[in-house]
Amino acid sequence: MNGLGLIRRNQAVFPLALLAALAMLFISESAYWRSFGTLELLVAEREARAKVLDLRQQILDAEASQNAFLLTGNADYRAGYERTLAPTLALLGALDAHYRGNAKADTLLVALDAGIKARQALIAERMQQTNDGKPDLAAQFLHSAADAVHVNELHRLGNALLELGTMSVAASRMNINDALQLGRIGVLVLTAVCLLALVLYLRHAAASEAVQRELKQAIQNERDQLEGVVARRTELLTSLTQHLQTAREDERSRLARNLHDELGALLTSAKLDAARMKSRLIGGAPEVLERLAHLVETLNASIALGRSIIEDLRPSTLANLGLPSALDILAREYAERSGVEVHRALATVKLRPSAELMVYRLVQEAVTNITKYAKAQAVWVTLAARDGSVEVTVRDNGVGFDTSVPTSSAYGLVGMRFRVEAEGGALTVVSAPGQGTSVQVRMPESA
Repeated sequence: MNGLGLIRRNQAVFPLALLAALAMLFISESAYWRSFGTLELLVAEREARAKVLDLRQQILDAEASQNAFLLTGNADYRAGYERTLAPTLALLGALDAHYRGNAKADTLLVALDAGIKARQALIAERMQQTNDGKPDLAAQFLHSAADAVHVNELHRLGNALLELGTMSVAASRMNINDALQLGRIGVLVLTAVCLLALVLYLRHAAASEAVQRELKQAIQNERDQLEGVVARRTELLTSLTQHLQTAREDERSRLARNLHDELGALLTSAKLDAARMKSRLIGGAPEVLERLAHLVETLNASIALGRSIIEDLRPSTLANLGLPSALDILAREYAERSGVEVHRALATVKLRPSAELMVYRLVQEAVTNITKYAKAQAVWVTLAARDGSVEVTVRDNGVGFDTSVPTSSAYGLVGMRFRVEAEGGALTVVSAPGQGTSVQVRMPESA
C-alpha cells in the first residue's frame, strides 16, 4: 500500500494537504513582507532620529556661535553660525518629507520650524546690533529668561520628535515581534501537522506491513499445504504406478504360465500325434502326407509364436541369464527386425529383481518408441555402475522433439518416470528437434 493508494481511497486528503500548504505559504509570505516593511520603517525611523539629533546639534552649534560672537565680536564665530543655517533648513525639509501624513509629527515640525526661524531672526538681529556698535544691547538678552524659554521650547520640540520616533520604533518592533510570532506559530503548526502525518503514515505502514506479513504467511501456509497435498498425491501415484506395474507383470506371468503349460502342452501333444500319424501313413497317399507335413509346420510355427509371446510376457532370459544378457538379446533382436544399427555397452550391475525388470521394460519401451517416432539410423544402449549408482541410457540420432511442448505421445514418458521413481531412481529425457533423444535412468545400486 502506497501514498497514491491512500489518496485514491480518501479523496479529501489531497485537497486538505493543498489547503494546508497554501495556508502555510500565505502565512510565511505575509510574515516576511510584514517584517521586511517594518524593517524599512525602522531604518527610515533611525535616519529620522539621526536627523533630529543632527538638528539639535545644529541648534546648539548656532547658539554657541551666537554666544561666542556676542561675547567676543570675533567674525569667525559669526561665520560658524552662518554655516549652520543651510544644514538646519535641509534637516527640517528632510524631517518634513519623512513625517508627511503624520498629524502629530506635522504639528511638531510646524512649531519647530517656526521656532527655529524666529530664533534665527532674533540671533541675526543681535548680531546686527553688535556690528552696529551696540554690544551691550545685544548682550543683555544673552542670559535673559525669555531667551532661556525660547531655547527650552526648541529643545522640547526636538525631544518630542525624538519621543515620537521612539514610539514609532517601539511599534515597529512590536510589528516585527508579531510577524515573527506568526511565522513561529505557522512553523509549529506545520511541524505538528507533519509529525501527525508521519505518525499516521507510520501507523498505516505498520498496519500494511502486518497485513502483508499475514498475507505472506497465509500464502506460505497454503503453499505448504498444497506442496504437502502434491507430495502425498505424487507418493500415492507412485505407489499406484508400482502397484499397477506389479499387477501387470503378475498378470503377464500368469498368462505366460498358462500359455506355456496349457497351450504349449496342447501344441506339443498335437505335434506328437501328427508325428505318429505320419509314421503310420508312410507309403500312403501323397496328398495326405503333404497335408500332414503342412500341419506339422503349422504346429511348429504355432509353438514358436507361443514361445515368442511367452518371452514378451515374461522374459525368461532376464531370470536365467541376467540383465546385461537380456538387454543384449533385446537389442540384437531389435536390430534384426528394424535394420537399425545398435551399439551396446552393457556391464554387470547389482539391482533388485523388480528394478531389473523395470530397466528391461524401460529399454523395451524406449526401442519401441524409437521404432514408432524417431526414424533413427543408430541407437546406443549402455548399462554401467558409477559411484554406487546404476546408469542406463538409450540414445538415438533420430528426429527428436521439443521437451517443453506437451504432446499426446508423452504418456509413455510419464509412465516411465513414475516406474523409475517407484524404484527410487530418476529419469532424465534430453531431446531437441533434429538432434535425437536421450533417455537416462539413474538409480541406487543394490547391496
